[in-house]
Order: sequence, then C-alpha cells, then structure tokens
Amino acid sequence: MAPAVEGSTRDEVTAQRERLIEGLRAYGGQFTELSRLFADWLGLHSTDAAALLEIAAADERDSPLSPARLSERIMLSPSATTALLNRLEQAGHIIRSREHTDRRIITLRSSVDVHERADEFFRPLGARLDAVMAGHPPEVVAGFEALLADLRASMDTYITERAQKA
Repeated sequence: MAPAVEGSTRDEVTAQRERLIEGLRAYGGQFTELSRLFADWLGLHSTDAAALLEIAAADERDSPLSPARLSERIMLSPSATTALLNRLEQAGHIIRSREHTDRRIITLRSSVDVHERADEFFRPLGARLDAVMAGHPPEVVAGFEALLADLRASMDTYITERAQKA
C-alpha cells in the first residue's frame, strides 16, 4: 500500500479510497447501461454490442484486436467469441482480415457504418463529457488520469497474483 498523504491518517485514506472505488463502481454501472442502450439502438444483444465497441475503439486507436484478444477483453470463451464474430460479420458490422505479416493472425475491424452509427449515438455524450472536463484544471484531469492508471496497474497485478494462486 502506498504511504498516506502527508497530514492524512490511515482511516482518512481508507475512507477516501472507499468513496473513490464506489464512484468508479457507479460509473461502471452507468457505462454498462449506456452499452445496453447502444445495443438496443443497434438491435444487438448487449454482449455483441460490447464486443463491437471494443473492436471499434481498438480500430480508432489504430491497434486492432485479434479474436483471441477480444475474447480476453469481453471474457468469453474462444468458441463463444467465434460465434459472436460470425454474427457481427454476417450483419456487416465487422470485417475480419489478415493484415499481419504472419497470415495466420486475424485482424478485426469495424465497418464504416458502425463508426458512423457509434458517432451518432456517442457524439452528444462526448460533448457533455468534454464540457465537464473543461470545467476542471488540466492538471487535475491529468492527475486523475495518472491515478486511474496506477489503480488499474495495481488491480492488474493483484488479479494476476490471485489467478496464479488459483
């Protein structure tokens, strides 16, 4: 555990951690509900929409996913992921290609239509979130980004350790 902030007691740090984690848990619930609404809007099952969002986001970062990586991110078995990808491909939402020098590696890309539909759905929220963030000093937002990165790294390490013990 990191040392307590100067002037803070262990109880204050613990209480602050609990408030922050509860806020993140509530935000995660809202993100899940937003994903469900997006799925309904597209006429997809929520798992299919969650996978589609993962594929589109990775595609936008120019770091496309493979089926195996998608399977890890959405916590589905490889066979269930294959069935999901078949549905998304048949619906025209994704494209599977072999872009890597190792032709065995499959790359997942979202279709142009999906990008347009996702932009239509999420653009108004993006504008609202931008306005909220603009109301905070850049150094506060940067500090929050750093804190989230540290929290994720700590959780990833703990999850890995627990999985190795299982």
